[in-house]
Amino acid sequence: MTVLIVTFSNDNESIPLVIKEIEAQGEKAFRFDTDRYPTEVKVDIHYGETEKVIITDGDNKLDLSEVSSVWYRRMRYGAKIPETMDKQFRTASVEECRRTVRGMIASLQAFHFDKMSNVDITNHKQLQLQVAKQLGLDIPQTLTSNNPEAVRQFASEFPEHGIVTKMLSSFAIYGDNKEEMVVFTSPVTENDLDNMEGLCYCPMTFQENIPKALELRTTIVGHRIFTAAVNSQDLEGSTYDWRKEGRNLSQNWQAYQLPEEIEKKLLQLMAHFGLNYGAIDIIVTPDGRYVFLEINPVGEFFWMEVYPPHFPISSAIAEILLTRK
Repeated sequence: MTVLIVTFSNDNESIPLVIKEIEAQGEKAFRFDTDRYPTEVKVDIHYGETEKVIITDGDNKLDLSEVSSVWYRRMRYGAKIPETMDKQFRTASVEECRRTVRGMIASLQAFHFDKMSNVDITNHKQLQLQVAKQLGLDIPQTLTSNNPEAVRQFASEFPEHGIVTKMLSSFAIYGDNKEEMVVFTSPVTENDLDNMEGLCYCPMTFQENIPKALELRTTIVGHRIFTAAVNSQDLEGSTYDWRKEGRNLSQNWQAYQLPEEIEKKLLQLMAHFGLNYGAIDIIVTPDGRYVFLEINPVGEFFWMEVYPPHFPISSAIAEILLTRK
């Protein structure tokens, strides 16, 4: 049997790490780069008297009836469709690619790591916070709004440490096909509070600024929990968001043992959303509180395996893909 890995051609080390672990067990992995479909990769989906789905990538061909498990990683539907195509036609082509690929995966009679429907619902950040609180996890006071007065009132409730702002979606500004500016979690200044007219075009999410002793990344694979900690306050640029100095902090992470009570609640959170995999961000405050920020159902893990603490996360993922348990 074969593991189907759905991703895109510029995905990171996570893919070869897991493929290596699968092949070490004597099994096969087939990589489907969604950005190369439909310009370079062919997909034939037959329904009727017979049912057959074939993916052809150069000399490599996969009959999806051979697939035992599918790992739903990253999607860049139709990314290589020429930008010179008429915008309306290109938009329609990309959407048709999206629907084709997602429909193909949804209809795949195999073990899903994880089901698209579960990933989709988990991506609602407001729901995450609601469920986390119901499970007894500590969460930050949060406001999502397009109302300047509501934001100013919210900010007035936190005179000591202030508030920060973030986006619910991933957003970056690109130039010449390169990422030039990513919107990270950032402090809200008095000047910001006086100039919030832009909220009428785009709502933003605001949270109390929580003091940090450590920032944790907890990666859960099945029932295995891998937690690492980093002091994001070591670098000025990572005060509010460690990802801003992600490369410089990549080798500063250390293994960390969460309290058993917190681990239990995180496993309950995973069960609620029906996930086998999740990357969770947590703040440890100077007074020892554990504050849940979010869970990413397809979050990154590779740097924790490539660099210290060298967690065997890819092995844990491969084990579930192969055993389907």
